Amino acid sequence: MRRHLCPLVAGMLLVGLSSCGLTSGSPMVDNVEPGSVGKGRPLAGAKLTVTSKEFTEQLILGAIMGIAFQAAGADVIDRTGIQGSVGSRAAVVKGVADAAYEYTGTAWITYQGNSKPIPDPRKQWEAVREADVKNGVTWLEPSSLNNTYALAMNQANFKKYGTKSLSEVAALAKSDPAAVTLCVEGEFANRADGLPGMEKAYGMNVGAGNITQMDTGIIYTQTAKGTCTYGEVFTTDGRIKSMNLVVMEDDKKFFPNYNAAPMINTGTFKKWPAIAEVLDPVTARLDNDVARTLNGKVDVDGEDPHQVALDWMVDEGFVRKK
Repeated sequence: MRRHLCPLVAGMLLVGLSSCGLTSGSPMVDNVEPGSVGKGRPLAGAKLTVTSKEFTEQLILGAIMGIAFQAAGADVIDRTGIQGSVGSRAAVVKGVADAAYEYTGTAWITYQGNSKPIPDPRKQWEAVREADVKNGVTWLEPSSLNNTYALAMNQANFKKYGTKSLSEVAALAKSDPAAVTLCVEGEFANRADGLPGMEKAYGMNVGAGNITQMDTGIIYTQTAKGTCTYGEVFTTDGRIKSMNLVVMEDDKKFFPNYNAAPMINTGTFKKWPAIAEVLDPVTARLDNDVARTLNGKVDVDGEDPHQVALDWMVDEGFVRKK
């Protein structure tokens, strides 16, 4: 997901953006009008380009942003679905795109080059916002949607072992080593902010024979079947809800915060400061439960990401169909 990066650097030539999937885009034509956002059409006359990465949650968030802009009067070009993180980031920095929803942890670690995340989500966002001023990027208020790592288990194992937090998983690994088996990605198994770091932070010792590496999608199905007691998941994945998995609390706040927030080209924001009043109420409504539901409609039910976003915006009263 967030960590599959296209080989770009922010300072490269604009032409290089096409190598990460940035195309000319097409107009968003959702035929919406203001609901609770966009009243007075404060973005009338604006021509805004919205971008995103290529995975489900990002496609939905990009559509949500574009629909809000349209309701506020803007003409919107859809350039969502760029492969990797750095491509969408570079587009906003360079002004090829005007705005995107990005994750604070990705900005702090991947773009801004820090190795240690800030445990407090608000302070993490503030640090990202301040660091990006020099890069010509303005960050708006963050959501509580936090797409980070977690361990999850099925209902049968939850009833059997009763663990609710990673500290309790660590205690179980000590008292009953055979009980703690893990299904994880190869990347998670070797990252400092993945399994090795988690074990160190929690004093958890899981034997190598109790760890099975597999592809992301298989982890969810195998965890649901109980093949492993715990599976590595992303906290906003729709399969958590559809498979009725129980997510363990990261009670020591080890995993980085990946809160979604609007990332706006500063030049664009100075010209159209009303972008903040349009997006802030929408962003405030985004949380992990909303993300799991919307992501599940796409990844489990097979619905179109843009339509899922539009339906949600209408159902929430943010916009109305003409």
